[in-house]
Amino acid sequence: MKVFIDGSYFSKEDAKISVFDHGLLYGDGIFEGIRIYNGKAFLLKEHIDRLFDCAKFTMLNIPYSKTEMIDLVKESIIQNDKNKISDSGYIRLLITRGSGDLGLDPAKCSKVSVIIITDKISLYPEEYYSKGISIITSSIRRNSADSCDPRAKSLNYLNNILAKMEAKNAGCLEALLLNHNGYVAECTADNIFIIKNNILMTPDVSCGALEGITRNTVIDIAVSEKIKVEQKNLTLFDIYTADECFITGSGAEIMPVTSVDKRIIKNGTPGPITLNLLDLFREFINNYNYEK
Repeated sequence: MKVFIDGSYFSKEDAKISVFDHGLLYGDGIFEGIRIYNGKAFLLKEHIDRLFDCAKFTMLNIPYSKTEMIDLVKESIIQNDKNKISDSGYIRLLITRGSGDLGLDPAKCSKVSVIIITDKISLYPEEYYSKGISIITSSIRRNSADSCDPRAKSLNYLNNILAKMEAKNAGCLEALLLNHNGYVAECTADNIFIIKNNILMTPDVSCGALEGITRNTVIDIAVSEKIKVEQKNLTLFDIYTADECFITGSGAEIMPVTSVDKRIIKNGTPGPITLNLLDLFREFINNYNYEK
């Protein structure tokens, strides 16, 4: 495995950053998680666009253009043997403020650092897609937009980690986070959707949901299939009483949810619309133009 750090490639064992890096000291940085299919980065342009939006929000000056960043990601896949990570590969692209001192002042940081990690990803077992998973609601609240807008995919994921720990302690793989007003935001690493009366619903980004790349793709697929889509405020009542429920993410793709807080969703099996969207999403993956 080769890791790109600021213009050079290093082995996994030699890939190191300074202990004074603000990404390490303060979570001062941003990242993207990009899936690899057929040996190529999936929806790469969309991920890079979001990366640069987050960089603008956090006032991080990425030392590469969007085109250069896309080329660096593609080269990283080649450097790590795209055949070995063809359909189970994952890219973690990080931008940190760089090395500074023990103070908060970002002006003390020497330069922005760019890191690209390309490796295999641990996937959900295939059986989960036919059986669904159970999730819980975490006691941890999603960051609110008046503190640090959750649309910025920053390196500070402590609340997500604490919620993930709650899920694991409860014997679940995922946890649902509410915002400070009690509305559903998202899960620890995934967006959430429900289906009620044949309408596909998902929390609006103003509720604290990350504008996920997979989320947006699923919405586009649903619209193309003439499925009505609503982005709106959702409460736990909406989740518990849904006809179907699923989560989306680069790793999860579309994962059916069959139980939330021990409330069985409908009849406890993945619903027909969910399974159809999963088939259509995988078809989209296979037909996607990876050269654009």
